[in-house]
Amino acid sequence: MMKKHADKGKKIISIILALISLIIFCYWQNNSIAITKSDYKNPKIPKEFEGFVIAQISDLHNKEFGNNQNILLDKLKSISPDIIVVTGDLIDRRKYNLEISMEFIEGAVEIAPVYYVSGNHEEWSGKYEDIKSGLLNAGVKVLDDEKDSISIENASIDILGLRDPDFYTSNYLEGTKTAQLEANLKKWTNDNGFKILLSHRPELFDLYVKSNMDLIFSGHAHGGQVRLPFIGGLVAPDQGFFPKYTSGHHVKNNSTMYISRGLGNSIIPLRIFNRPEIVEVTLKNTN
Repeated sequence: MMKKHADKGKKIISIILALISLIIFCYWQNNSIAITKSDYKNPKIPKEFEGFVIAQISDLHNKEFGNNQNILLDKLKSISPDIIVVTGDLIDRRKYNLEISMEFIEGAVEIAPVYYVSGNHEEWSGKYEDIKSGLLNAGVKVLDDEKDSISIENASIDILGLRDPDFYTSNYLEGTKTAQLEANLKKWTNDNGFKILLSHRPELFDLYVKSNMDLIFSGHAHGGQVRLPFIGGLVAPDQGFFPKYTSGHHVKNNSTMYISRGLGNSIIPLRIFNRPEIVEVTLKNTN
């Protein structure tokens, strides 16, 4: 009888320890920020931009990383970026709180110039004009189907930004209408200089390739939410199960796309084997 009670007690303790370990693991998986570093080489990059560092932030979804976003901002500061690009879903329409996201923005603009494009959640929130106004007032360069130039000495590169396609659908359904995007991209297709494109949607990579974009930064897929060993992401919006474009970099013809796994969560509230991520890309001239 005593032995049975002892065995039962050991099982209960083992279960409790396993649950505690699982909770700690899940907390770490969803709150410990990884920095993914990469060198991008292209002979079109002016020599003046050799070693130019770009930090990418995506899909924050109102998530908080410490008091006043200090954990996230300290990570970002450790990169010493030349620019910061934000590729959409800064807020989440289900738990909309612009103040939390602006805490990050107000800290980020003190680190480096910030460039921003919208995601589907900005459109879904119905409050994009408020969001855009807050960003502009903070000194962010908002690229709504627009182009800007970055100059060092006598050299420059172009940075382009696409408004999320859900701004053209007027509903909450996932999906894309590419006609307007193609029209917006077409006006930049024949530009001969080095072009960086910011666009929330990685599933439109072929469209970016067709438009002769050199370097693309995207997000939206949340890394596939759950990352399976040797397989990759499990599910992503607009791509379904076992999606092709969820993280890392993808190359086709002369175009390279970097996809951030993002920082926050939305419909699915948990990441597994898929830590929040800042992408760090250093430009290299191969000549």
